[in-house]
Amino acid sequence: MLRRAPSRIAGVDVARGVALLGMAAVHVLPVEDPDGSASWTDEVFAGRSAALFAVLAGVGLALAYRRPGTRDALALVVRSVLIGLVGLWLGDAGSGVAVILAYYAVLFVLALPWLRAGPRLLLASAAVVAVVVPFVSLAVRDELPERDTASPVLGDLAEPGQLLSELLVTGYYPATSWIVYLLVGMAVGRLALQRTRTALLLAGAGAALALAAHGLSALLLGPLGGDDRIAAQLRLPPGARVEEVVGEGRFGSVPTTTPWWLATDAPHSTTPLDLTATTGTALLVLGLALLVAGAAPLLLHPLAAAGSMPLTLYTAHVWVLGATDADDPTRYYLLQVVGGLLLAVLWRRAVGKGPLELVVALAARPVRGTRT
Repeated sequence: MLRRAPSRIAGVDVARGVALLGMAAVHVLPVEDPDGSASWTDEVFAGRSAALFAVLAGVGLALAYRRPGTRDALALVVRSVLIGLVGLWLGDAGSGVAVILAYYAVLFVLALPWLRAGPRLLLASAAVVAVVVPFVSLAVRDELPERDTASPVLGDLAEPGQLLSELLVTGYYPATSWIVYLLVGMAVGRLALQRTRTALLLAGAGAALALAAHGLSALLLGPLGGDDRIAAQLRLPPGARVEEVVGEGRFGSVPTTTPWWLATDAPHSTTPLDLTATTGTALLVLGLALLVAGAAPLLLHPLAAAGSMPLTLYTAHVWVLGATDADDPTRYYLLQVVGGLLLAVLWRRAVGKGPLELVVALAARPVRGTRT
C-alpha cells in the first residue's frame, strides 16, 4: 500500500511539483539548440507539463468535491473568478509567458456539469470531446476574432465577447478542448489513489496511450500521406515536416486550411492525437509519482510542498520573469527552482496552505459553508 499524508495525497502533490518545474523550464531554458534543433527541454517538457498541470487540476477537483452540492458549485465559481483575475493580472506582467490561469478559470466553470459524474462517464465524455471538438474548432475558428496577444489581460474585460472566444476556442489553451484533461483528471481522482495497483495501472495505461497516439500520428502523416498533402497545400519545400511548422507557432491550435492538420501530435497543437498523447504522459507521470512518493516520502518532500501550492508558485514565477532578467538561463532557472522549493517547504511547515491558495479558500468559504 502507498502511504498517504494526513490531509493530502503526497504523490499527487509530487506530480504537481514536477509539472511546475517542467513549465518553468519551458519558460526559462532555451527551446532550441545552437544548430536550430529542438533542445532537450523542448523535447521533454513542451506541451506535456501544461497538460500534466491540467490533469492534476481535475484530480484536485475530484478530491475536493467528493459529494458536491449547490453551495460547492457556487464556491467553485468564486474560486474560478479569483483565479481568472489573477491570470488576467499576470497577463500584464511582461513575462512573455502564455499565462494559463484565466483558461483554468473557464475550465473549472465548464467542469461544473460533471462534478457528480463517475469515472466511466468522465472518461467517455473526455474521449468524445478529444475527438469531436478539434474538428468543430477547425470548422468555426475562421469566423471568430483573432487573438491579439499571448495572454489575455485585465483590459480585455472591456470586450467580453472576444475574451470569451479566446479563452474557449482561439487561445493558447482553448478551454473547449482542454476540458479533456480536467475530465480525465476528475476520473482519476475518483479512484483509490492510495493503492499501488492504481498507480501501476495509471503508469501503464498512460504509457500505452501516449505511444499509441504518437504511433498513429506518425502513420497518418507518413505512410498515409498526411505530410505530403499538407506540404503541397502550403507549398512547403521537400522534406519539411508538419511537426516543425506547428511547433514553431506554439499557438494552441492548427491552421484551418485542411483537416489533415489534425493528424499531428505536435506540442500545443490541441489536436485529438496531441490531447491523447499528453494525457497519456500525464497519467504516466502521476502513476510514477504515486509509486515513488510512497517509497521515498522524505526525499520528495520539497516537490510535494511545492505541488501543494501551485497557484502561489506559478504566480510568483510569472511575476519574477516579468520583473527580472538574466544572461544565464540555466543559473536563472536553478535559482528559481531552489528558491521556490525552499520557500514552499518553509511556508508549508509554518502555515500550511500556500498564501494565494489560502486567500482563494477563505473567499469561497462563506459560500461553501465549510472550513478551509
